Amino acid sequence: MLSSNRRDFLRLLGTAGIVSLGAVPPRFLVQAAETPGIAARDKRVLVLIQLAGGNDGLNTLIPFGDPAYEKARPGIGFSKDQVLKLNDHVGLHPSLTGLKLLYDEGKLAVVQGVGYPNPDRSHFRSMDIWQSAQPQNENPRDGWLGRALEWQFERQPALAEALSLGTDKLPLAFVSTRVNVPTLRRLEDFQLVDGQGSATNRELTRTTLKQLSGQSATGELDFLRRSTTTALTSAERLKSLSSTYRTTVSYPATGLASRLKLIAQMLTADLPARMFVASLDGFDTHSQQQPGHAALMAELSGAIQAFEEDLVEHKLSDRVMLATYSEFGRRVAENGSLGTDHGAASMLFAVTPTGTAGLHGTHPSLTDLTDGDLKYNLDFRSVYATLLDKWLEIPSKAILGAEFPTIGIC
Repeated sequence: MLSSNRRDFLRLLGTAGIVSLGAVPPRFLVQAAETPGIAARDKRVLVLIQLAGGNDGLNTLIPFGDPAYEKARPGIGFSKDQVLKLNDHVGLHPSLTGLKLLYDEGKLAVVQGVGYPNPDRSHFRSMDIWQSAQPQNENPRDGWLGRALEWQFERQPALAEALSLGTDKLPLAFVSTRVNVPTLRRLEDFQLVDGQGSATNRELTRTTLKQLSGQSATGELDFLRRSTTTALTSAERLKSLSSTYRTTVSYPATGLASRLKLIAQMLTADLPARMFVASLDGFDTHSQQQPGHAALMAELSGAIQAFEEDLVEHKLSDRVMLATYSEFGRRVAENGSLGTDHGAASMLFAVTPTGTAGLHGTHPSLTDLTDGDLKYNLDFRSVYATLLDKWLEIPSKAILGAEFPTIGIC
């Protein structure tokens, strides 16, 4: 049975309207709202971009100097005059102009031949492997970043904060038994719902709610009061991100760009989250690959370029490491539908403030294949070990279960 105080509170709340957030507000946002002085400008941040569907690495980092490339891809390949050359052997997709600029500025690392033993061509299984970093585990229950957050939580709880953007479901990479990571498709998902009707009525709702949340109370009523206060302060803190954030950078009007811009807003506001994953879908290019893949390359390149320019403008670029990943590459030979089917080894990008830009690893042979697929020469867990040990300063062996050699991207 409800106490009289709780009934009175609910009755008053009902006269004001409904207070709700579309999802549970991130803990770091609540912390920032309740303790405005909290900041993390001296903490490093990792931003990962998931290229969902299996990005075609051979048409991203193009081995134009290898005659086997033109032979394998007469319909969807690019000539040496079309690619953005990095050296006499490889170059970037023609749409990656923003990334080529970062490469020339000494900020972009390109990691070649990334994969894992006994590759699986299933989207779901291969993505589980990449996100859990446990190829031997057929039913992973947590992700590599989730375990990293748990390690951090045990030592510095305030830094065990992260956010997933662009998907409705939390990626396995962030799944943890101890740390909850919110997922956000749009900023509006965390906006306050403050009733209906005219602007005057909605303003009255807010005023009433603030009055109610400011009242002293005990027991159940105090719980409701504090919950209302959290909803109000979190919603207002999010709203302030847009109102106080300023940039001269023009972001492209794309989904990925909007997600990276939101991350930039959060970093500019000194919110303490230090791990972000943003998703870009559409890389399962089985047919008519060229136009769709070109659009995805342009979206990826434009979003990352704008994000980096924004970070530089706000003097944050030395704090942020960005990397891409995808569940697998595509097969070397094009198929009969002018597309490519599921493959194995591929490549990834890293925008690095501290490491060595340029090419890392060795490009796989296009003739020494395994069942039509490229052979990997760098285990993806070496990339993860580098990000953990060298960037986040979290011991990779504790997270990955074994030691893997690091590379020079940070």
